[in-house]
Amino acid sequence: MDRIKLKELRFFGRHGVLPEENRLGQQFTVSLTLELDLSEAGRNDSLEGSIDYRELIRVATEVMEGPPVKLLETLAETLARQTLTAFPQVGSVTVEVGKPNPPIPVESSGTFVEITRIRQE
Repeated sequence: MDRIKLKELRFFGRHGVLPEENRLGQQFTVSLTLELDLSEAGRNDSLEGSIDYRELIRVATEVMEGPPVKLLETLAETLARQTLTAFPQVGSVTVEVGKPNPPIPVESSGTFVEITRIRQE
């Protein structure tokens, strides 16, 4: 299967367990890997055989900049579900949601959750 990858998209959101995270907000990252057949797009140089990245980013923006949730897991699950709903040609999606500056007591490059969801026929 072919893949489309968008890596480390950056969003500002108010997600988190701590009240300060909801009040102040912070940066989040999203990486997406979509599996689908891209042969038509490659043969015909046509967007109809692929995914419009702008639409994919619109879906991600709605989730990441939308109503606050507590968990990265919730963001990843919601984004995976909405991606599969919006793009019926996608067979599976892997979503990684990261918090580059988590409120933890050690130095870190961030906390991340990665999930893969496969379309159920």
